[in-house]
Amino acid sequence: MKKQITLPQGSKMKMLSKMALVAIISLTGVSAMDCTAIYGEGKEQIKLATGSPGELGLLEELAKAFNAKNNSSLCWIKAGSGATLKLLKEKQIDIAMVHAPKAEKEAIKEGWAANRTLIGSNEFYILGPKDDPANIKNAKSAKEAYSKIAQKQALFYTRADNSGTHKKELSIWESANIKPNGKWYVKNQDFMLATLKKADSTKGYFMSDSSTYKLAKNELKNLEILYSGDKVLINTYVAMTTEKPSKLALEFVKFLSSKEGQDIITNYGKEEYKENLYENAAYAKQYFE
Repeated sequence: MKKQITLPQGSKMKMLSKMALVAIISLTGVSAMDCTAIYGEGKEQIKLATGSPGELGLLEELAKAFNAKNNSSLCWIKAGSGATLKLLKEKQIDIAMVHAPKAEKEAIKEGWAANRTLIGSNEFYILGPKDDPANIKNAKSAKEAYSKIAQKQALFYTRADNSGTHKKELSIWESANIKPNGKWYVKNQDFMLATLKKADSTKGYFMSDSSTYKLAKNELKNLEILYSGDKVLINTYVAMTTEKPSKLALEFVKFLSSKEGQDIITNYGKEEYKENLYENAAYAKQYFE
């Protein structure tokens, strides 16, 4: 029997507890088609896979608003962008919410995905220990920051999971003509928050998305933002459907880009964390590939 778990919404501490529980669920043999969480009780259900937007609670807020008007429910499957796109190709899900532009465009070109819709963005921060042994604070680009880390062979954590974050990291190494390898380059093979916590506990460098960092920063003991601001670190998010989506799936994608959906994305985090966790599609458009 598939596990179906609905996680309650709560305070920041409850959110972190929820994220920890989700991480445990994801690492205890749950198959691709098990729902990490189900939002709503409507008879018609959408299956959607994504990573951080689900971990951080944004998807729950969006689903709540959509389900209220459509008598529907949403099954969230926790997966990074690479795994999410694989599920979409295999038609095991209705919608992919991903941040991997090259792979997204290939999916459209190959014909098994459709309705690629920009929904918002965040950015990546290169985090590291406060003493910054690789001296990346003075870097003039993300490429230079990575080069300094490699030259110093400073401890660096990679998710190594074919996620959108991992794909972005690899593209930066490639731009620097570096093939990272060795004991300093730790392949954690886990989701964003878990890898961030591991890097923090061992004072390693790590590239985190800004949304996760903003939520978890008060819990971090050793890491801080050492480099940010390079255009290549902008992280756009899209929603995509199968080539022949259900009416409900298509309506949800349209909802994400509607004024109501965009308002939820723009304002998410302001009340609880005193700052928004995501930018809207209007802002993200200037960086959209």
